[in-house]
Amino acid sequence: MAQVLEFKLPDLGEGLTEAEIVRWLVAVGDVVAIDQPVVEVETAKAMVEVPCPYGGVVTARYGEEGTELPVGAPLLTVAVGGTGAPEELAEAAPGVGRADVDAAVSSEYSGNVLVGYGTAGPAARRRRVRHANPAAAAQAPAAAPAPVAAPAPVAAPAPVAVPAPVGAPAAAGPVPVISPLVRKLARDRGLDLREVRGSGPEGLILRADVELALAALEQPVAAPAPTPAPAAVSVAAAGERVPLRGVRGAVADKLSRSRTEIPDATCWVDADATELMAARAAMNAAGGPKISLLALLARICVHALARFPELNSTVDTAAREIVRLPSVHLGFAAQTPRGLVVPVVKDAGTRTAESLTEEFARLTEAARQGAITPADLTGGTFTLNNYGVFGVDGSTPIINHPEAAMLGVGRIIPKPWVHQGELAVRQVVQLSLTFDHRVCDGGTAGGFLRYVADCVEQPAVLLRTV
Repeated sequence: MAQVLEFKLPDLGEGLTEAEIVRWLVAVGDVVAIDQPVVEVETAKAMVEVPCPYGGVVTARYGEEGTELPVGAPLLTVAVGGTGAPEELAEAAPGVGRADVDAAVSSEYSGNVLVGYGTAGPAARRRRVRHANPAAAAQAPAAAPAPVAAPAPVAAPAPVAVPAPVGAPAAAGPVPVISPLVRKLARDRGLDLREVRGSGPEGLILRADVELALAALEQPVAAPAPTPAPAAVSVAAAGERVPLRGVRGAVADKLSRSRTEIPDATCWVDADATELMAARAAMNAAGGPKISLLALLARICVHALARFPELNSTVDTAAREIVRLPSVHLGFAAQTPRGLVVPVVKDAGTRTAESLTEEFARLTEAARQGAITPADLTGGTFTLNNYGVFGVDGSTPIINHPEAAMLGVGRIIPKPWVHQGELAVRQVVQLSLTFDHRVCDGGTAGGFLRYVADCVEQPAVLLRTV
């Protein structure tokens, strides 16, 4: 007979522990095919569509749009057919006709949960099931017993997290916490997580629960004060509060970790980019695919890293070792509607200027469309940051942890410059290098930056054997 199966938020990889529901792609009563995308979620790295491994009728959804769920929390339930006729599926979801469920009973489960890992067959067109009784959809989950106890649907009010009474006996066993960052927050502030009630599924402790408990513990005990006048409003409470989560939260965590763990230093130099701009114009005038300026700067970085491999490395703090990496996986900063992301061009050292141009364009477009994958945002060994596109000359880049260095490039603008002994107007750019002082000293960093500047001023330097 038909079964009601629960589909939980899958592990999206790359160490991600939660995701925010951006948009539901199905509604209660819809017929879904195996591996059909059912919800669009935003993680700390990318926006992804999550496919359901079951084919059947959606009987319940858990979580409204904008809700952040931990990995393993229920997303929806699906009534799937057994070995019998499609009528069994219709019985599990009252109001569903045979014509709407024929495609759902041919197979029940694919075992795949991630985008790009589904079955080869095309997803069936989504169909909205019309119920004779408007309450049928809401009652559908109760028509068949679910194998796993599910939390209340989105219509039910969420529990409010409050700290356990002082002196209450602590529960034995492990404490379910949404992420290591939340556990660290509690540990740093001296809060015993066993005294906190979680508002997440099955009592999972969220960051908001810990913050609420800390606020309650830190509130001073004082004599009752007269009720303040309505005009006495806290200035801080009047400001707009923006949740620090998703991409913005991930960036904040990474930058904070970089500044906390890495003893960085910055050096910079002005360079005459006139010859580089002329070389690019000549290459593009010769026909063929256009070469971007970022691709030429990437080629320069790759050559410089071959001469100064100390900067293409990372620090293993546990082993107290510097790990020099064999390949250059070049990250580049890209501004998107979701915030700043750093896509990574894998094996940049083996690519031509044309190949680099194509890959930069592909990754940038995917990032702006929100379709970039977590794999495209990880694994970088060195970052190139062209902040000149924002109209600024210089900056002190923050290293993209756990990398060892970042090269920043300002805008290229006409400036007075002494060229061949005479004052002339040249195309000048400021180059900034922020580096991890643990992996090298100023001599190495200065040598790297000077070589980059020499290649910018005289592109023919790249024709030499590295």
